[in-house]
Amino acid sequence: MINSNELLYEVVGGIATITINRPEARNALNANVRSGIRTSMNAFNKDEEARVLIITGTGNIAFSAGADLKEMSDEHLAIPPADFISDLASEKPVIASVNGAALGGGFYLVQQADLVIAASHATFGITEARFGRGAPWAAPLPLLIPPRIALELLITAQPISAYRAQNEGLVNFVVPSGELSSMTRSLAHQIIENAPLSVAAGKAMVRETLAAVLGDSQQRAKSLWDQVYLSADAQEGPRAFKEKRAPQWRGR
Repeated sequence: MINSNELLYEVVGGIATITINRPEARNALNANVRSGIRTSMNAFNKDEEARVLIITGTGNIAFSAGADLKEMSDEHLAIPPADFISDLASEKPVIASVNGAALGGGFYLVQQADLVIAASHATFGITEARFGRGAPWAAPLPLLIPPRIALELLITAQPISAYRAQNEGLVNFVVPSGELSSMTRSLAHQIIENAPLSVAAGKAMVRETLAAVLGDSQQRAKSLWDQVYLSADAQEGPRAFKEKRAPQWRGR
């Protein structure tokens, strides 16, 4: 078990679970949480007994509201490092169990998962435009959902409901909040009952197909967003959040 208070990791019966444990901060992804996810993913990938990973958050308000904007403001973060938001890369299946709002970097964690099960009150949003920040990680999104829905998420910064996310193909299952944990573990057990080599090959085939279609679009997306990260607005957004006021955009 890995326990840093803000990030919990355990393996029970072949199912590994990462729990973001900052409910007072809407499970925002501060440095401790990001580091904990990386450490947990390393442990999961090396553990032959762990067959499936579930990632979730504490409470029923937020799966994760994304990057910690107060921390970002204090550090005057411009272009985030490549590994700023933790990578969930694994040959084994990853399930996002979405217990509330999945916004910004929290949405990115959901996007990386292989399967998504959401509580009925959960929401999904790319909120970076509210804070002058960027989302180059969303480059694969138009392959996962219709391009116009991806555009809506990116330029309105308004979240969509769990049911709409399911209708658009982003979410596999929507369940009542009280059933989320048990239904997620049931889904994990269904995977564990299958032949591991077949499961791994199925995941690899889908992932490689997506990678072939994407080509170098993720690198091009990074170039598009660099000018946003280096702008004055990119500092104003987190600063305004920290100071609890409306941002004053300058468009530069």
